[in-house]
Amino acid sequence: MTSLGHTATEQRPAALISDQVLSYWLRHDDEQHVQEDPGTQPEGFVATDQAPQAGHLVILDVRWSATEPGEGHERYRQGHIPGAVFVSMSGQLSGHGAPSEGRHPLPDASRFTDAVRMLGINDGDTVVVYDDVASTSAPRAWWLLRYAGMERVYVLDGGLHAWREAGLPLQAGEALPAIGKAHISWGKMPVVGTEEVEALAADDNGVLLDARDYRRYTGEEEPIDPVAGHIPGAVSAPVSELTDETGRFLPAQKLREHFASRGVAPEHAVGVYCGSGVTASAEVLALYIAGMDVALYPGSFSAWINAGDRPVATGEHPY
Repeated sequence: MTSLGHTATEQRPAALISDQVLSYWLRHDDEQHVQEDPGTQPEGFVATDQAPQAGHLVILDVRWSATEPGEGHERYRQGHIPGAVFVSMSGQLSGHGAPSEGRHPLPDASRFTDAVRMLGINDGDTVVVYDDVASTSAPRAWWLLRYAGMERVYVLDGGLHAWREAGLPLQAGEALPAIGKAHISWGKMPVVGTEEVEALAADDNGVLLDARDYRRYTGEEEPIDPVAGHIPGAVSAPVSELTDETGRFLPAQKLREHFASRGVAPEHAVGVYCGSGVTASAEVLALYIAGMDVALYPGSFSAWINAGDRPVATGEHPY
């Protein structure tokens, strides 16, 4: 478990990219889409002048839904950002393990290296990831690539919706990249395991955030897992509250205020979980934008309820 390692004032790699900057990089800008000056990009966003060299930009389409896991690929084929490669949540962004590892355990380093190369990624590439549901699945790819040691990885703020709203072009069919030769350096993002997460939730200097919908936190409903409720001591912090009505992340200062209202302070060690570790990655991303490095519980609630006789709390309070 790693505590918060940066404050909001420290220089750190950007994590988001606007549709204007991405379109500029792809040279889709025209008189209707005037590009912002690099200096005007908000906190947490990469600037226009950080464009990669020709041939070193990889765009990944990470459309996925927990309730309709197979529909993303078909929607991708109907229309995606030009050149974007489809990524399989179960096939490339998850491993396969025992129930105690959760529904979407992390892939092992060897398997993920193969996946990264199959997606056409080479050393030194810049990677942009997006989805079509308020950045709830693309951050899983962002987190894994950062975990694998890649820094030039950005989530398209607002996702495909922002791209479409800007009147930018789509491409149908399948993009099949040449196999890449990237090397990874595994373990570069903090994680917390089942044993550690219990101690974190009980620690006065720790905060465990539950990124799921509030009704799943309270146990009023549970559409996926066989047990309803939350890890005792966890604080409800739904990922849906981190974006605006357009699916864009709230500004960095607003995010700092939001997490402060959930009891997060710079001196705290913070962990985040959801149902299976996917949408929790979006909360880790939001905290990163706010200037905080926090730990992901990859197995999340689906691992917790399958890891022996673990207690589960219900209701609106942590315990």
